[in-house]
Amino acid sequence: MKFIKVYFILLAILFSKMVSAQSMLERYQKAEQFLPKNISKLTRNVSLRANPVEETSDFWYKLQSEKGEKYFYFDGEKIKTREAFDHIQLAESIQLETGKNISSDSLELQDLKFNLKVNTIEFKIDTIFYEVRLDDYSIEKINKKKPIKKNQSESPDKMWIAEVRDFNLFLINAETDEEFQLTSDGIKKYEYATSLSWYKMVDESVGEKYDPSIFVSWSNDSKKLVTYRLDRRKVGKLFLYQSLPDSGMRAKAWSYERALPGEDPITMEYYIFDVEQKTKVKVDLEPFADFTSSIYPTWFEDNKELYFARFQRGYKAIDLFKVNATTGEVDTLLTDKSETMVEYQTIKCKWLKDGSEFFWTSERDGWNQIYRYDKNGNLLNQVTKGEFVVNDILKIDEEKRLVYFIAGGKESAMDPYYKLLYAVNFDGDSTILLTKEKANHEVWIPEKGNYFIDSYSRVNRPTDHVVRSLEDGKIIYRLASASLDSLFATGWKYPEQFKVKARDGVTDIYGVIYYPTNFDTTKSYPVIDASYSGPQAVRTPKSFARGYNNYDRSIAELGFIVITIDGLGMAWRSKAFHDFSYKNLGDIGAEDHIGGIKQLAKTRPWMNLDRVGIYGHSAGGYDAARALLTHPEFYKVAVSSAGNHDHRIAKAWWPEQYMGMPDKHYDEQSNFNLAKNLKGKLLLVHGDMDNNVNTASSLRLAAELIKHNKDFKLLIIPNRNHGLADHPYFIRNRWDWFVEHLLEEEPQKEYEVKSYN
Repeated sequence: MKFIKVYFILLAILFSKMVSAQSMLERYQKAEQFLPKNISKLTRNVSLRANPVEETSDFWYKLQSEKGEKYFYFDGEKIKTREAFDHIQLAESIQLETGKNISSDSLELQDLKFNLKVNTIEFKIDTIFYEVRLDDYSIEKINKKKPIKKNQSESPDKMWIAEVRDFNLFLINAETDEEFQLTSDGIKKYEYATSLSWYKMVDESVGEKYDPSIFVSWSNDSKKLVTYRLDRRKVGKLFLYQSLPDSGMRAKAWSYERALPGEDPITMEYYIFDVEQKTKVKVDLEPFADFTSSIYPTWFEDNKELYFARFQRGYKAIDLFKVNATTGEVDTLLTDKSETMVEYQTIKCKWLKDGSEFFWTSERDGWNQIYRYDKNGNLLNQVTKGEFVVNDILKIDEEKRLVYFIAGGKESAMDPYYKLLYAVNFDGDSTILLTKEKANHEVWIPEKGNYFIDSYSRVNRPTDHVVRSLEDGKIIYRLASASLDSLFATGWKYPEQFKVKARDGVTDIYGVIYYPTNFDTTKSYPVIDASYSGPQAVRTPKSFARGYNNYDRSIAELGFIVITIDGLGMAWRSKAFHDFSYKNLGDIGAEDHIGGIKQLAKTRPWMNLDRVGIYGHSAGGYDAARALLTHPEFYKVAVSSAGNHDHRIAKAWWPEQYMGMPDKHYDEQSNFNLAKNLKGKLLLVHGDMDNNVNTASSLRLAAELIKHNKDFKLLIIPNRNHGLADHPYFIRNRWDWFVEHLLEEEPQKEYEVKSYN
């Protein structure tokens, strides 16, 4: 009898484990279903891209249907749309010409262009260009000119080709192929016209291969061009060690040029070339570092002058210059300064066509606003004013004397991060809101026409794509709305938006909560903080597209409440709000995150604040590790991927922008110095070929943790750069880490994320 009792008890335990294992398998499968690559297949028309038709106010666009996708054509004068062509007839013509099996529901036309004058379309399939007459759908191949190479740039009149070769600049007559050498003193590492990537990798066993891309800017009349000469001779290198090369058993060492904070950078100096005379003149400025430029050299319509902007080292000032294209003489139109830093993203500049006036954005009064200047840099007036942020200047209507701009925070009843379109007259005394819905508005204004396209949404409201009048913002045509039927069929639910107070008890901060689809208010759920405190960003999604298509949602499906929140110091609020993070990146917004989560938990008893985790990537990887090291009483588990754990080994421009020049505060805010504090469960992940945040960042933190005899896990993913989010092994290991250490359950053993293989 006892034997039978024991037998049934063991059977019950075994059955319980089977049920638990099955439940965990289902959770992993659900989490995989909600990964970005998979969840995007469950929606249609969340996004819409308008493609302008040259010399018209028209555009074409694509819409998705259950069968595939169709092309549509919008007439900007008649304000109506139609199918762009007969899809079935076009598919048949392409099939006859190419011999390929072409479906009318998935034409996949590349480089599509409409020529209304002769009623034809032009497109590319694979590498071949075709032209189709839309009256009879006859098709023929087009013999295109030899494509312009990456080291070449064609003049606007198509008569000349600039080419960078052997560290120098050449000019080629496009008709005769006659060649002229414009420079001869260019040498390796001190070269002309080379567009240099921050991420160019060099195989140290072979050495640097000269394979340049060109940077030039042509004048509108094709008579002049401007480029720079780069000086790379003093810049240092960073290295990566590739243990698993494409072939052979010997590992490879790779290098890339990367100035670290305070080090000698790559510098540039501008030159202007006269195409007819084959002469050059140096722009009268000393060589300067230009890590990030909002405004590269841009020509005025008269082709006599050009303008560009330059950040001063340390980002405390930006200069706007006007250059005489004949003499190289430079006039400083304005210098915008800050006691902290000038944010590179906020700077916008738009000129009137005749070059008589320009509009400039600045945070000088505490908010990013628009200012109007004459051609000599004299301030005419402040165009916008108030406690809101101008994000962008989209259009200048000179005839109506209106500036169309994007801003957030002007409407007190809305989330200040929502982007809205406004029109204001040049004098600044009349401002009109053109997008009134309580939502985030993604706006496109064509060069011609009296309308704009508005794709508006919230994380809890699907996207509507509409055409509106530029006069008053009224909807004059509805293009499409997002379809979510298949998404809702999975049990998917909208995330929850929230507003809480920052640590000062006054400032509103905003975030989003993701719940699992089987959420039960009677249960208790561990909480995960999805963090990225990089001050150039806003992590919390505001649009539907960003709100549903991310990795936070999939993690919630495992049985967590996932929260993302933007604390003090993040972008696109007041200057004072943003400056909270200046020289203070080590704060990571943690007090705002912790305080916000505690405020939420007061009215959400299902949030278990005894089990809180955090994860983040890059700057968010720094956050995740630092949260465990500085706030162990709150954060218990962390996944830190590709973290820049010490800003002294980061690319120079980013920490110099937000931390200033190196000083003791760099050392004070290094995660390396806090390794002895580790108490929670930390997973460090890095790709061994990460040429954005060098792998040494995580390895150095690991070395400090080992030095202090701390328990942690280090995962190095072979042959992976900075992008880890879509790596199936990383996805699964992040899930496993939180399931085991935060949910305190057994992870699904060796679950394979097949859809990402």
